[in-house]
Amino acid sequence: MSEVTDLLASYNAGELTLDELAERFRNRSWPRAAPSPRPSSYLEMAARTQEDPGSDVPNSFDDVEAAFFRHELSTEEYELLRRAVVEALDTENGP
Repeated sequence: MSEVTDLLASYNAGELTLDELAERFRNRSWPRAAPSPRPSSYLEMAARTQEDPGSDVPNSFDDVEAAFFRHELSTEEYELLRRAVVEALDTENGP
């Protein structure tokens, strides 16, 4: 379990409201996947399309997406949480 999955479980158990969950998401730091290097040729680009895209980043928005795809969040809940994470990332990046 991660902090994000714990928060989602608390929300689903009725221990947090959606607004409280969104506020917690706004006030936390979100990990980011390391960017992959740019391909140097079309051949390399084609080869990368055949590679495994990698695993989910633990304790990240990937956990929220997984909950959405498991139908544990509605579209409206997912969108509100997505916007909260974007706000958190914007705050981290500064003006």
